[in-house]
Amino acid sequence: MAIRILVTGVNGRLAQSLAERAASRNAFELVRVGRPLLDLERPDSILRAVTKVTPDVIVNAAAYTAVDKAEDERELATRVNSEAPGILAWAARATGARLVHVSTDYVYDGRKTSPYIETDRVNPLSVYGRTKLEGEERVRAEYGNHIILRTAWLYSPFSHNFVRTILRLSETRCHLTVVNDQRGTPTSALDLADAILAIVSRWRKDPQLGLAETYHCAGTGETTWFGLARQVLATSREAGGPCAEAVPILSPQWPAKAARPSNSCLDCTKLARDFGWQAPGWQSSLRDVVLRLVSATENATA
Repeated sequence: MAIRILVTGVNGRLAQSLAERAASRNAFELVRVGRPLLDLERPDSILRAVTKVTPDVIVNAAAYTAVDKAEDERELATRVNSEAPGILAWAARATGARLVHVSTDYVYDGRKTSPYIETDRVNPLSVYGRTKLEGEERVRAEYGNHIILRTAWLYSPFSHNFVRTILRLSETRCHLTVVNDQRGTPTSALDLADAILAIVSRWRKDPQLGLAETYHCAGTGETTWFGLARQVLATSREAGGPCAEAVPILSPQWPAKAARPSNSCLDCTKLARDFGWQAPGWQSSLRDVVLRLVSATENATA
């Protein structure tokens, strides 16, 4: 019997990636649920949606991710990122489902000089980071049958994200200024989807593995936003797509309302040790996504 997975959200980077990856695997029945049936701003809708779908596993792939806007929309970010995960955990407990909750590198302040491990001190710098951390804490307090996955610098062929923005801007500009003093582990949402499905599959053989644990799940290797942009543009140029020159700048030259961690690198050794899963090198995954996006653009304009 297929494992029924309820995914919060329909059109986000991770929700669409999960749908694509699960579509070719008979082991999964994936149901994406978004507004109005499941609205993370409306607690009453959460239990109704979970009860209607009756999933084996819930993947909370939705979140309030407008990092700068969150500084002015604290209440909304709190409802979606802090309160809703706790309610999802309660609904999972009430229906006997397991919960995979996706969190972020923004729970760290970025002052560490090496990649973060799961037990490092958390100290978010922004409203977004604080609300995501609060969401983790509510999940832990509500229900033991969960896994929390912290990821970083998530991009995909779908929805709004850094990679798609760089390609779009390069269609009309010759130079793109990009921050070069923030480091991270770029993560393809397609890889993150693969990791989640690997975890869910493993539960069939070892149902207690990883429960109530927090894991890092990110691309292998690290770079800066400038390095990531330069790689996007080089791959696009190679494929005959839009290209521009990336110009490195420092964070103070790109003022933002919300502070970002200067180091968002995540060490994923624990996930590899427990579940035997490791993401490909970030350059390889990025290349696949960029080539796909360039090809899609060419086909659309042909």
